[in-house]
Amino acid sequence: MHGLEDIAVADEALVTPDLVPRALTAGELVYADGATQIFDADGGTTYVDNGRPTRGRWYIDEDGRFGSFWPPSYRSAYDLRWMVEDGAVVGLRFTARDGTSFDGRYLTPAP
Repeated sequence: MHGLEDIAVADEALVTPDLVPRALTAGELVYADGATQIFDADGGTTYVDNGRPTRGRWYIDEDGRFGSFWPPSYRSAYDLRWMVEDGAVVGLRFTARDGTSFDGRYLTPAP
């Protein structure tokens, strides 16, 4: 993935706060349901479900966790973990405080 070639991590390792921006902006993510998401370096994000885009914001909260805001008032926070296959980072696992999780696989490298 673009910008992750120098990162050596194990599958399920926690993405440290200093690497969250690189992890998120490394490429477009695709989820199991076919939805996609792009994270911009400036904190913007676009989630596309069934061809319908939704714009939101992402940030790193005071606890070092990935957070997202979707207008008008939805906020969520997740631990991010690396998904690694055959020694290569292939995506990110998002785990909420209640234990639910979902996987995003990199689709294409970021420009």
